[in-house]
Amino acid sequence: MSRGFIKEGDQEEIPMVPPRAYLPEGTPNYVTKEGLAALNEELKSLEAEHAKAGENYIMSNFIEAKMKLLISRINSAVEIDPSKVSKDTVSFGAWVRYNGHVVRIVGVDEADVKKGLVAFTSPIAKALMGKKKGDVIALKGAERMVVEEVSYEPLALTQMESDKPLETAVTTEKRTPKSNIEELVPTQQIILEDDIDLTAKTDGPHTFEPDENPMEFLPIVNERGIIVGRALYVELHNGNKMLHPVIHLHVLNGKGETTRRYWWHVAFGDTPEKTLKRKMEASLGLSGVKPKLKRQYIREAKAEKELVYVFTMVSEEDLPSTPEGKDYIEFFAEDD
Repeated sequence: MSRGFIKEGDQEEIPMVPPRAYLPEGTPNYVTKEGLAALNEELKSLEAEHAKAGENYIMSNFIEAKMKLLISRINSAVEIDPSKVSKDTVSFGAWVRYNGHVVRIVGVDEADVKKGLVAFTSPIAKALMGKKKGDVIALKGAERMVVEEVSYEPLALTQMESDKPLETAVTTEKRTPKSNIEELVPTQQIILEDDIDLTAKTDGPHTFEPDENPMEFLPIVNERGIIVGRALYVELHNGNKMLHPVIHLHVLNGKGETTRRYWWHVAFGDTPEKTLKRKMEASLGLSGVKPKLKRQYIREAKAEKELVYVFTMVSEEDLPSTPEGKDYIEFFAEDD
């Protein structure tokens, strides 16, 4: 571009527009009330900067690009109401004390790990989600994370320094671990390296593991299966007894004997058949198969209430094995 067309004060190179905090594709943009307010304040600030930029078209375009990204985040924001979650269970927006440290689980744009604000997508948040006071999470080696307090009222957050490793407090296990997460990276790495992956023990590629995402929205239905609302996974499994649909799939051999049992939650906005088709392809590697609906009934347990759709299919393929034990089998006790 000719320098004659560049107004005084303009930059010769267009500055790079920084991306927003990383939000995995397909993940809802959960925010706290404070987080949403902060996003709106940020937008006001950018609008003021844009007006100040005047005819400086390079700076004006730069700010407009930042505003576009911000407005997209604001429009996609899903504010979580903490009054609707169980107060003794770790969920989005909770302050959690573990091993002497206090963190709060927040949205990706409001996260600041040095201040103790951790994104719900982070390893530490995923590990803590759904836990209660006294729950223990095993780390690599002999270390443990012990949940010491869960609060939805502000607690003093732990101020963290990335260049000073945190010491792990000596704790006593009070509860049997309930998490599927059996191993995590060392405590200070979870806190200070917010983007690392969890490393969980698995039994190999041929082992089925039920989907359990504490921050997933699931449908609430009436007894006819009609969607009447939605709630987070953790809200539906903490004793609130809100009816939600699940799928039980029984795989039979040629003799009519059950060889495998699988289950999934019906996704919000899906029919049971649509969710089943997608899950069979993703989890079992099966496509083009149409299981038969055997029956539906309401299953009520201590922590949940489910509208169960029981499907059956015949297959002699080597499908993923399922967990063993009484707890898993009890899910299917009323299917016949």
